[in-house]
Amino acid sequence: MVSRMFRMETEVDKSRRDLLRSRLRATNTAASPVLRALRGTPGEREVPLHVWVLDDAGDLAGGLVGHTWATWLHVTYLWVDERHRGAGLGSRLLAEAERVAGQERGCAASRLETWDFQAPDFYRRHGYDVVCVIPGYPPGITEFTLTKRLDAPGPGRPGPAR
Repeated sequence: MVSRMFRMETEVDKSRRDLLRSRLRATNTAASPVLRALRGTPGEREVPLHVWVLDDAGDLAGGLVGHTWATWLHVTYLWVDERHRGAGLGSRLLAEAERVAGQERGCAASRLETWDFQAPDFYRRHGYDVVCVIPGYPPGITEFTLTKRLDAPGPGRPGPAR
């Protein structure tokens, strides 16, 4: 058996980060037929999806920032200015992002993360299901991961014809 010496470093190194990402991507592509089939298609790329609401003065009243990738919408941020909360802007922002993702980009599902003091109940009311709960992330806070099928019935979305 050959003994090897290794040096471990902890500094931030963008070129090593990029190299690591590239090598991990290659390893994942080799290991997964699904990822292999995705490579070279339009679905391979993350495409930003932003929705903005401006008030009468043109100031930001709320917004949603996310992206689509591999038939998924990932909602990163959704925020409404406290002066405009309760007017349905959050629901409208989410519905528009889901519409664009589903109808224009072919997404079948959506995912997001939220903390216990933010909006888990808001997302549940909009058809999202909790798929992961992480207590103490960060300490004293619980993080929720929620998902939703975009082709499923929900508020403002008709169910199947009977």
